[in-house]
Amino acid sequence: MQRRTFLRGTAVAAIAAAPLTTSLSGSAAAADLPVASLTALQNAINSAAPGDRIILADGTYTVPSGSSIKISGKNGTGTAPITIVSQTRGGAVLRGQRSFVLSNSSNITISGFSFRQSTTLEIPENCPSIRLTRNDFQFADTGDPYWLVVRGNGAKIDRNHFHHKTTTGIFLIVDGPSAPGPDGQPRMAQGVQIVKNHFSDHAFTGTNGGEPIRLGVSGRALADASATVEYNLFERCDGDPEAISVKSSGNTIRYNTVRDSRGGIVLRHGNRNRVEGNYLLDGKDGIRLYGNDHTIVNNYLSGLSGDALVIGSGSTRDHHPGETEPERRGNDACDRVVVAHNTLLNNNKSLCGESRTHAPQDVIVADNLLVSDTETLVAMGATTRFTWRTNMLWGAAPNGTIPSGGFLRADPRLTPGADGVQRLSATSPAIGAATLSPSVVTDDIDGDQRGSTRDIGADEYTTTPALRHPLTPADVGPNAP
Repeated sequence: MQRRTFLRGTAVAAIAAAPLTTSLSGSAAAADLPVASLTALQNAINSAAPGDRIILADGTYTVPSGSSIKISGKNGTGTAPITIVSQTRGGAVLRGQRSFVLSNSSNITISGFSFRQSTTLEIPENCPSIRLTRNDFQFADTGDPYWLVVRGNGAKIDRNHFHHKTTTGIFLIVDGPSAPGPDGQPRMAQGVQIVKNHFSDHAFTGTNGGEPIRLGVSGRALADASATVEYNLFERCDGDPEAISVKSSGNTIRYNTVRDSRGGIVLRHGNRNRVEGNYLLDGKDGIRLYGNDHTIVNNYLSGLSGDALVIGSGSTRDHHPGETEPERRGNDACDRVVVAHNTLLNNNKSLCGESRTHAPQDVIVADNLLVSDTETLVAMGATTRFTWRTNMLWGAAPNGTIPSGGFLRADPRLTPGADGVQRLSATSPAIGAATLSPSVVTDDIDGDQRGSTRDIGADEYTTTPALRHPLTPADVGPNAP
């Protein structure tokens, strides 16, 4: 496949060019401050006021070893951030050990840069409401393993491209403050938004340690982060079995597309996460679950060569404060999880379990559509108090371990759309057949409203055009809408 370049061609360049007199929000800036050197850039930052927009001329800038571009004690406001922007998207290239180093600052927007540094870029805990948007990240492959680490509350990481890494390490980590909270427990950065980014071409060949996104870490698993990871595209992300590795609680992972990748979406540690409306296509693994009180709905998993959906067993029953480090690093069996309205189509293995000491328990598996000609459709190991309800199974693959009262076998009569997604046709027996009550969904993977009578699987039959589709490079990254 041809490598995707960041900025090529006059048409793309015309789109990427940002007028010097227009702020990112489209409103008039308090002051536009053009600069053409690192010294002038630093001076402009030092004197910047809320609403100022500092514009660095296109070119390649090498930050001297041991130095950085400091943003210290600078505070914009929610309506008038301090903005530091490349003259055109990708036009200002930052090389050297470091680029921007933030401290004691807030409401800062950094936009349009090509980052080529060798050490980690960090949003520290004393820097809330920092936005990184429309940047291109390709750090030195032999530098620090972690490219971007977020510890500050309210950060927004949107419309960036993280790409081409062959060594161990992670594109984007969300972490938390160094000091524990009032209850003595570790904390996470709050309310981080990761939106419309393109993650591609992580080719690390090891067995672990090459995730595009790691949302937390095992020691912070019980801390709520309230992060949102949505509308991101992952392509050829082969550095780890986990493309999105969730190791914290209370997060929403929705409307992402993972394509042609080894990694999937994994709730590795933590509780109360919602995984909704994601496409996992033509890669290896799909969604894998550990922990308690998750909701897994409206996901479409197709053409996966590994395990499409795993409801995990555990080496421990529940993570809890005070547990030993080996306990915390172990797998927490799934408890009180709802798995509903998902479509699993033509995967090597469909719905799977595992064999550890603690079986998953009190899990609801309802209104899912499973179609395959290989392996078995349901291959769960030991379970406790599972509820199986109106799942639809089809294909040459045997039913497997699903109990007889938990499914119906019928041809769902799917038809392919222009976007490659198989949706229900007008005569499908899945229409109006869902029974889970109360409902855990209000719309379907396309954005169509479910109504009071719902269909089995991720798609709700309608004749109107879909509002959401699998994402393409045109939908994400620096030039995204």
